[in-house]
Amino acid sequence: MSKFVPSDTEIAHRTLRTLYFFPSFPFLSLTRPKCTTGCAHAISFADFNAEIHPLCFPDASEAEGETEQEHQPTEKTKTKPEKRKRVTEEAVKAKKKKKNNEQVVTSYLCKCCPLNKKKTITDVLASSEPKPGCPADLQALATQYFSDKRSVIEQEELKLQNSCFLSSNDLTHSLSSYLKQVCPKWAKIQKQHTAKSSVVLLIVCSSALRTIELIKQLTTFKGEAKALKLFAKHIKVEEQVKLLQKGVTHIGVGTPGRISALIEKDGLNLQALKYLILDWNWRDQKLRRMVDIPEIKVDFMKLLENGILAGCKEDRVKIGLF
Repeated sequence: MSKFVPSDTEIAHRTLRTLYFFPSFPFLSLTRPKCTTGCAHAISFADFNAEIHPLCFPDASEAEGETEQEHQPTEKTKTKPEKRKRVTEEAVKAKKKKKNNEQVVTSYLCKCCPLNKKKTITDVLASSEPKPGCPADLQALATQYFSDKRSVIEQEELKLQNSCFLSSNDLTHSLSSYLKQVCPKWAKIQKQHTAKSSVVLLIVCSSALRTIELIKQLTTFKGEAKALKLFAKHIKVEEQVKLLQKGVTHIGVGTPGRISALIEKDGLNLQALKYLILDWNWRDQKLRRMVDIPEIKVDFMKLLENGILAGCKEDRVKIGLF
């Protein structure tokens, strides 16, 4: 039986393994490989075995295969010369393919490095360019939401015509400039509105903080019109019902959940409503839109069912995506 002689590749690989387990070996001065990003973390043994070995020594797996063949019984090694030639030719071709497809990688990352982490949805949205919303987005959202809750005939009835929509914001407008564009006769409409417990313009957004921001942005548009905050934070439904009954309110800004609650308790009447503006394109710290938050999405769909879609069908209400 022939004596097994390890190849240079096998010797080098054993040396690296020795360094990993005994970094202070007396006659070796090398150290474990560090992370390329400079975080001073040594690569773990799993990464070391999976990444360093094939990259530094691409022929190691072939060497292991050769050693296995040498250790096999003599009966299996007895093959005809023609077959041996064929096997060697195929092996040479396979080696050439591997070399052509191989990419030399010189950087190694530890598991704690940010470059080694998987991208989240927030990372993807942050790197992508924002696209303005359009009526087709709202139609697709409604179709998806009601697909398992309504029959095919009912879903067809929920679809809105293009005439039900105002021009959408192209991400260049502020709230006041957008409203001036879609409501050019606001001064006249404002004077004609005298009904209590109702609004002419309803702006729907995702949170109480966003509601306050939008009301501040209305200063150059509303003129003498009265705007009311419609959200649940620190304000009870009964208090908001009394405020709506006390005087004439022209603009309502709030969250879909509280607006739906006011409609259900007859605190807010939609007969005088002419414009429904959706804060569609705004994103929070996690880059989520209003309709990307599950609980707000459910409240928003409930609001559409509570008289908004019916008003659009009767051509009384126009929807705008800001």
